[in-house]
Amino acid sequence: MPRDADSPRLTGIDPDHVRALAACPDRLPPIIVHRSTMKVVDGMHRLHAARLNGEETVEARYFEGSEREAFLLAIELNMKHGLALTLSDRKKSAMRILESFPEWSDRAVAVKTGLSGKTVGVLRRKYAGQIAQAPLRVGRDGRVRPLNSHKGRPKATGIVPEEPDTAARESAEPAGVSAPAVRDAQERSGRDDGPPPGAGAEAGVRAAQAGLYPMGSFVDPVAQLEALKRDPALKYSNDGREMIRWLEARIIRRTDPVLVLQAPAHQARKIAALARACAAQWNRIAMRMELVCDECSQAPN
Repeated sequence: MPRDADSPRLTGIDPDHVRALAACPDRLPPIIVHRSTMKVVDGMHRLHAARLNGEETVEARYFEGSEREAFLLAIELNMKHGLALTLSDRKKSAMRILESFPEWSDRAVAVKTGLSGKTVGVLRRKYAGQIAQAPLRVGRDGRVRPLNSHKGRPKATGIVPEEPDTAARESAEPAGVSAPAVRDAQERSGRDDGPPPGAGAEAGVRAAQAGLYPMGSFVDPVAQLEALKRDPALKYSNDGREMIRWLEARIIRRTDPVLVLQAPAHQARKIAALARACAAQWNRIAMRMELVCDECSQAPN
């Protein structure tokens, strides 16, 4: 039985809207339910309308993912249809996103909530005490950028490229800095002439951040893969099954890094270069997939 939603609406259920839906002669769209918690992600008014009409069942579709992802989906769907979210609702939703995903840029949060980037920035500053401070920002385009470009420079020094320009561009993407900054960091490493300007006071901070902030750690890759396996469009096609096998061989599970970290120290730079090159390729795939999603959402019905 579906449970009440963790709704972005401050006022909860609107009785007038429920009665209007209950009186609607047309078939209503299915509600969306978060499978692991059985909470309604989208369709609380439709669920209450069905209850008002004495219906014992309601058509539903299941969402696979974390609770935070479910809340994001609830915001997205409520922004697109049904009873509009109020300004207060959208501000509350922006705060929830900032608390759950502090690495998101102001504009990325704004797109999800229908607010301006400036409004989100004001909320971030006003409630800075309850929002974790991430060293990086993820923009609307999915690209990772450091808050301070000097902090990204040490991350790029581990690659000694055969083709400097190409490797610099590839290493720049996961490090979150520009290609010129990568080349500069690599040259500094080769010359051994010390850290970039202003680094002295921040050496401890950079050391604590030596590993990239775990972007995307809120996504369970195994759960996402299992959800893909259940999709009939993939399950019953040769290309779909081949894609699943390809993904299954390339996802990184929680215990996998332990194996890599046991490698001999003299191979660390090569493994770091390999990891950054793979991350750059995955980032390109992610951006292409997001473009496909954007094109689908903008296509006429």
